Amino acid sequence: MKTTFAAVSAVAVAAVLTAQPSIATAPLSPAQAQDGGRCRLPGPYELPHAGQPVNLRPDDFTTKIDNVYWPMRPGTIWRYVEKVGNATEHIKVRVTHRTKMIRGIKTRVVRDTVTEGGELVEDTRDWFAQDSGGSLWYLGENTKEYDNGEFVGTEGSFEYGKHGAQAGVIIPAESRPGCAYREEFKRGEAEDRARILSTKASIKAPTGFYHRMLNTANITPLEPKILEHKFYARHVGPVLELGISPKPSRAVLVKMTRH
Repeated sequence: MKTTFAAVSAVAVAAVLTAQPSIATAPLSPAQAQDGGRCRLPGPYELPHAGQPVNLRPDDFTTKIDNVYWPMRPGTIWRYVEKVGNATEHIKVRVTHRTKMIRGIKTRVVRDTVTEGGELVEDTRDWFAQDSGGSLWYLGENTKEYDNGEFVGTEGSFEYGKHGAQAGVIIPAESRPGCAYREEFKRGEAEDRARILSTKASIKAPTGFYHRMLNTANITPLEPKILEHKFYARHVGPVLELGISPKPSRAVLVKMTRH
């Protein structure tokens, strides 16, 4: 069934301001967020760090993504409302039926669009694949940014194997508190990192009440003052993203559909 963002109620939008984690996750500083341990995983690869090169083999990957914290069945759509200061953005994430070959690895294409006041401000194709151990890898993105309807740039775009870019992990197969890893790497463009804080978070959101959630602290050395906390629900995916510093922000899941 086709859904539109207009179907999201005003009550759900208002909940962006009130959804709260029901456990205490101390707002670490960005420096503390990167002080995590190295954790071994099931499967063929260890968690990558910083600019460390990885040699990913095509036979180790699949586009059938069933990681418990972010399953990506083609046709699934997540809709979010993000509040930053006085600005409100609507975010739509859709798992397409398309694939893209990256260094011989077949990846799943996920389209991510951001609108503000009805105008498109960002349109991104993300490329994901899952390894044989169950870890969800991120192999790149093609991002287009717009201002008043005009294309203004591709900041943050990267593709594994091109211009020194390296793949990263979004969700490890076994998520243990303290584990740290990079999510992406292209020097000066894409250097997001994460550390697992908990797998026992609980969230009340417009889409339901979630338990046993994965909670990560997310930073980037490109903007060292930024710290975010992300919450992933089992069998659902990302539900809540909190901007901790330098300014508070909140993006919450308001609707999810599976086709």
